Amino acid sequence: MLEDKNLDDLAKLLEPDKTTPLCCYLPNAKINDSRAQRMWRSIGQAPHPDIYDDWTQENIETFHGNIENCIGSVKVPMGIAGPLRVNGLFAKGDYPIPLATSEAALVASYHRGCHLVSAAGGCTAMLLNQALNRAPAFIFKSMSDCGRFVAWAMEKFEQFQEIAESTSAYGKLLDVATTVEGNHVYLNFEFTTGDASGQNMVTIATQHICDFISETYPLEIQQIYIEGNLSGDKKASSQAYTSVRGKKVSAEVNLSAELLKKYLGATAKQLVDYWRLSAIGGVLSGTMGVQGHFANGLAALYLATGQDVACVAESAMGVTRFELNDEGGLYAAVTIPCIMVGTVGGGTGLPSQKAALELMGLQGSGNAAALAEVCAALLLAGELSIIGALATNTFTRAHNKLAR
Repeated sequence: MLEDKNLDDLAKLLEPDKTTPLCCYLPNAKINDSRAQRMWRSIGQAPHPDIYDDWTQENIETFHGNIENCIGSVKVPMGIAGPLRVNGLFAKGDYPIPLATSEAALVASYHRGCHLVSAAGGCTAMLLNQALNRAPAFIFKSMSDCGRFVAWAMEKFEQFQEIAESTSAYGKLLDVATTVEGNHVYLNFEFTTGDASGQNMVTIATQHICDFISETYPLEIQQIYIEGNLSGDKKASSQAYTSVRGKKVSAEVNLSAELLKKYLGATAKQLVDYWRLSAIGGVLSGTMGVQGHFANGLAALYLATGQDVACVAESAMGVTRFELNDEGGLYAAVTIPCIMVGTVGGGTGLPSQKAALELMGLQGSGNAAALAEVCAALLLAGELSIIGALATNTFTRAHNKLAR
């Protein structure tokens, strides 16, 4: 940069521009064709046929409640992996796995892992716990005032439950934990959310509880915030391992030496040796948990099925473990502390995403727990495939073949 400009020129580039006129787009929450056309006019461009195509124009009103300032849709390639056999408390059967991604070799990798797991009779998957939290924060003049508030709030728990349940037919308040930091108090409310992922549900319920606190608490509260950043919402946090956020799920499989050779071209010892090395690497780098690529499978499945893709930031934590079993094969397990998925609400009702859930047989009420177990099974399959590729030094070759 200094070959073409001096430091003064570069500094001018960084100065705020308060002279060029700025025409802001009008906010637009209602979704229909005329409003989308209006947004394109405000941009100063004609509707682009790859963004606002005939299908989008025909279905645009189904997007209402999922987006604002809508100008069209983006098409992401979707592939299918599997079938993946799952033996779970809620998921039982062979599942086709829709994965939406632009990353070559991703579907192929998960597809190979699914075949391996299914050839062994499927994996065992278990939903261990589920809850979703929201953590409002309260500011007081002193720590003494915090103590008085905590004592008062703990006596109101049943009323908090009644208020929360009045806001939703599905959400229920299970518990509340308190954290005091100086003159700050955080109340960490834990809810069940039925078959919805539930972020909006718990936010609305918590707001009503906060309104009740503001109106009825007899002493002064200087400030109330609906979220004090203690919940771990859309970020990796260590507390997910000791509590739960979303759905905590584990999956395991035992694989014979013959299956490992057939599908991965590897021995159990090769896989365990690489897993041990990579586990130490994860510890040295300070990762939240130790795993290979949970985010790949989750992001692709979330995008395909209408989940909140930003939740991959917290969902893609967890632990992968490989061990030699007594038969000379491999024991493999994954545990994921906060899978954030739903089968109703949010983006799950959009046309393509609803169709992807229907493809799996998991659309609608009664299926969220099964979807979480399928997620864990998919991640187990993905870990087996990628570690197999890395342990046998075929990882680069696969990407060269499929990504060019």
